[in-house]
Amino acid sequence: MKKLFIKTEPENIKDNPIKLIGSDWMLVTAGTKDSFNTMTAAWGGIGYLWNKPVVFCFIRPTRHTYHFMEKSEYFTLSFFDEDYRELLNICGNTSGRDTNKIAETGLIPVETENKNIYFEQARLVMECRKLYHDDLKPEFFLDERIHKSYPAKDYHRLYIAEIVNCLVSE
Repeated sequence: MKKLFIKTEPENIKDNPIKLIGSDWMLVTAGTKDSFNTMTAAWGGIGYLWNKPVVFCFIRPTRHTYHFMEKSEYFTLSFFDEDYRELLNICGNTSGRDTNKIAETGLIPVETENKNIYFEQARLVMECRKLYHDDLKPEFFLDERIHKSYPAKDYHRLYIAEIVNCLVSE
């Protein structure tokens, strides 16, 4: 039986955003049902900017998902119960260049009304429209310890996006 999702407003999300992203993790997904990729992420945030509810996330240009993000106006963030931790590990430790993550994990892709992809197993989904991006610049790091996160000098791209739809599972 297909899981049902209901729309809610972003301000009705009860989760602690620091735990939701930093500890629980999320799948960032971009592309269309014919060609998409997803990756696990634990860096980002949720807030309010430019009179809109927004998310921000970070993707290294070396990640396969980066190319899908660059081509897409929208992306989704999917959040899961702890039972799906291994699925998130697979999506974070394998590349869509080499592995069919959908086949390996059993994820069930679902299309939003705007034709973006999320996953039936999620408990919370945010459909997001990109508003801004910029590349992190190491010369602006104010804490020298940040450089340790970039031994390969593959600095993340920051994406800020409006939350256009928020879905919670029933």
